[in-house]
Amino acid sequence: MSKIFARFAKDESGATAIEYGLIAALIALAIVAGATTLGGSLSEQFSFVAKKLDDTQKPAAAPAD
Repeated sequence: MSKIFARFAKDESGATAIEYGLIAALIALAIVAGATTLGGSLSEQFSFVAKKLDDTQKPAAAPAD
C-alpha cells in the first residue's frame, strides 16, 4: 500500500496538465484584452473615416443670389 502512495506522490502529470491549463488561460486572457483594446481603437478609426466620407458626399450649398 505504501508503494501506491509513494508512486502517487511522485506522479506529476496532473500538476503538469494544470500548469498547461493555466498557461493557456493566461494566453487567452491576453488575446482577449488585446483584441478589446484594438477593437475600440479600430472602431474609432472606422467612425472617423465614415464621417469624412459622409462629409464629402454632401452636396455643396447653392450660392445665394
